[in-house]
Parts: sequence; structure tokens; C-alpha cells
Amino acid sequence: MAHIVILGAGLGGMPAAYEMRAALGPPHRVTLVNERPDFQFVPSNPWIAVGWRDRPATSFPMAPPLAKKGIDFVAARAERIDTGACQLHLSNGKALDYDHLVITTGPRLAFEATPGAGPDGHTQSICTLDHAELTYADFCKLVDKPGPVIVGSLPGASCFGPAYEYAMILDTELKRRKVRDRIPMTFVTAEPYIGHLGLGGVGDSKSMLESELRSRDIKWITNARTTRIEDGQMFVEEVDDEGNVKREHELPFVHNMMIPAFSGVEAVAGVEGLCNPKGFVNINSFQQNPQFENIWSAGVCVAIPPVESTPVPCGTPKTGYMIESMVTAIVHNVRDVLAGGKPSHEGTLAAFCLADMGDTGGAFVAIPQIPPRNVTWFKKGKWVHWAKIAFEKYFIYKMKRGSSEPFFEKTVLRLMGLARLRDKQ
Repeated sequence: MAHIVILGAGLGGMPAAYEMRAALGPPHRVTLVNERPDFQFVPSNPWIAVGWRDRPATSFPMAPPLAKKGIDFVAARAERIDTGACQLHLSNGKALDYDHLVITTGPRLAFEATPGAGPDGHTQSICTLDHAELTYADFCKLVDKPGPVIVGSLPGASCFGPAYEYAMILDTELKRRKVRDRIPMTFVTAEPYIGHLGLGGVGDSKSMLESELRSRDIKWITNARTTRIEDGQMFVEEVDDEGNVKREHELPFVHNMMIPAFSGVEAVAGVEGLCNPKGFVNINSFQQNPQFENIWSAGVCVAIPPVESTPVPCGTPKTGYMIESMVTAIVHNVRDVLAGGKPSHEGTLAAFCLADMGDTGGAFVAIPQIPPRNVTWFKKGKWVHWAKIAFEKYFIYKMKRGSSEPFFEKTVLRLMGLARLRDKQ
């Protein structure tokens, strides 16, 4: 009997536990480890930050549904991985022996990369549920005392979609509250152009998102190297294509939300030979670490090089479709290895995103994620807003029931079919 330990219970880890349990059957043991006892649906955080959702609507205790599927659950933070002894040491003082370790921790938020960034400094975040709730409290202060707003991404960021989402959701809610006319907004991003998204653009994303920002009276600064943030003031160097400073900005704000750079979590990054210099797990095409063959990884915590060199560093995003594909590959490969075979399954590494814009939305599919691509698809419409709401409800419902079916792949096919149908009408 083998013991498979899955570290991290987000969009990758929770489905990985269900898929692994279903694929391996009763003889093997599956344990999910997460520092929090609750599953949190991170894509809902932009809504939480303006009061459109609350914690009970987007999170739930993981232990009961996992137990029903025969999956052990430990709510503790990982402190150290002992690759020699094949043990995961936890904050509760215990250690778990593993035969295979699947790392799906997500990232560490590297606020320290920009002086003054983070909830402990002078910027808000929607990267975690806790942070989104703090952002909502700050949003309420903005409504009471309107003033300038800045939304965007800091140098080294690799997750740009939520910044666009929050900017437009915020614009929509401020209009509903009839205070938008007193709140100038600026989108400040490390991307070389609007709609780059860390992907080199997807279809017509540049002109589409520029048009959306322009129609909402949101100004923007691209190639933005934010150097520091002080109370009520953000300092930004706008650089040219060679990285030379062409203009310096001192931007006042009453409210802001800036996506930070990511790095690897300490327990994982501290293992010599496991990660790259930023702490992201090195993997081969089978999601397997080249040095430690019984360690696998999926999601935001894996090392994937940038799509292209940019004047201000931009990482490559890992969207839900890609994460699901990585997880499925790991499950199949672990099953094959336990049966005496070799890994042979690879993820598709495709990008899929449903971006809510408050009163409309944008959806894109990029297959593969890094160009040139076989599929490049970008659509905008009110239907995307409702599609994301439906997907949120569907995903959380399935996680509570312990389903191991491929959510994102089915959603991509259904949405593309719906869009083609609408185009014909």
C-alpha cells in the first residue's frame, strides 16, 4: 500500500485528492494537507472585495466531504520536506511519511519585492480571502470619502486577469452607488501593453481591453515599474521598450489594489534541488521533479518560464484549465508508477479564463498557452458575467460532493459552443 500526500488544497489540490482517490482505489492511502481547514474559491475574491460575495458563499470546511471519499485531511502548515526520509514535517509537530508527494501549494505573495506593498504596508490585495475582506473594508472607506484609485500589478506579477476584473467590477459598483464621478481611476501594470496578460496577448485582447478601460474612463500606465508605495502615494517609473525610464509618476490614491509578484512557499523553496531560484518547483513534461522522482507538482507553484522578455518582468499565469490538466497528468502517472510502469501522461498546458467585468465579461482560450497557438479565442459579453457566476456555483457544489470530473475542460467546450451559437444569431 502506498501513501500519497497532497500538499495544498486550492484549485489544484482539492480536485487532485478526489481524482487520486478515484484512480487508485482502496488499497492506497491519500492524505490532503492544507494550512487552513476551509476550501476557498479564489476566483470569487474580486466580488468579495466590493461586497458582492461573503466568506460563507465561497468557502466551506473540507474535512467532511473528504472523509466521505476516504481521504485523510490534516489542517496544518508544512514546515519542512525531508526528501531523504520521505517525510513532510508539519506545524503541529507531526511528520507524515509519503511514498509520493504532490505539491499544489499555490504561491507565496512576495510583497517584499516592492517596498511598501501588501496589507501590512500600503496596498490592498485580492489574492486570498482574508486579503479580499480587508480590501472590502478599505473600499467602504472609499465610498464614504471618495478619492483617486489605483488598480494593477507590481513588477514580477504573473496573474493579471484579477486586476482587470477588480478594476471593472469596482467601476460598476461605484456607479451603482453614484460616486464614480468623484473617483478618478488609473490602471498601473507591469505588462508591456494592455491585454498582454503575461501571455503575449490572446487574440484581440489588447484592443478589446483598451476599449473597455477607455469606455469606463480608466486611464492606464503600462511598462510600469512601481518602485515604492507610501501612505496615499505610489511612485512609478514608466519605461520604454529598452527598459529606460521615460517618465516618473507620483500617483496619489485613497484606495488601491495591486497584484504582487509570486514566489515559492518556504517549506518547498527550502529544499535543495527541488526548485528554481524563485522557489517554484522544477518539473519535467510529466509534472515530475527531475531530481526527486516521487515528488510531483501542479499549479501556480510550478516553474514555467515567461512567454517572452518584457521591459518590466512579467511572469506566466497558470489558469484553472492548465492546473486541471496538470493534476490529471499527475494522477495518471502516479497510478502507472505504482503499477510498475513509467510516467507517460502530459498536461495540455492550455489557458482558459472567465473574467467578470461587473456588468459584462470577457472569456479567452489559448491552446497552447504559449504562442504560436492552435486555438486563440477571445469573446466579450454579458453572458460571460453570468457564466462565471454559474461556474462558481458549479465548482463549489462539485467540490462539496467530491466529484473528480474535469470541470474546466467541459466548461471550455460548452462556452465556446455557446459563443458560436450567439455569433450566428
